[in-house]
Amino acid sequence: MTTKEQLVEQHIREYESRRKHLEELLAQANELAKGLADDHDIKTELNQYHGQHAELAEETEKLREMSVEHWREDTIQSAGPMAIWDVLAQKIEDLIERVEK
Repeated sequence: MTTKEQLVEQHIREYESRRKHLEELLAQANELAKGLADDHDIKTELNQYHGQHAELAEETEKLREMSVEHWREDTIQSAGPMAIWDVLAQKIEDLIERVEK
């Protein structure tokens, strides 16, 4: 049987995995954006994604520091926060595809 502590650790590993994926996507998008000195819209959009990434990274750090007693059962079992990581990853992937065209 999985304990609350194990569930917390599992979710934190999943968040960190998504964060790493986002960091890889952001690095790729940054490299592509370097060649677009005149495309202000793309760089503005990329800056917004960097801001969202920073906010999500901060939330993940808060989760890591939170004691198990403060976790709500529905938070542990829900995929809500991870869905946010996935949406941001999709947006960055779309940006990369547009820039590569």
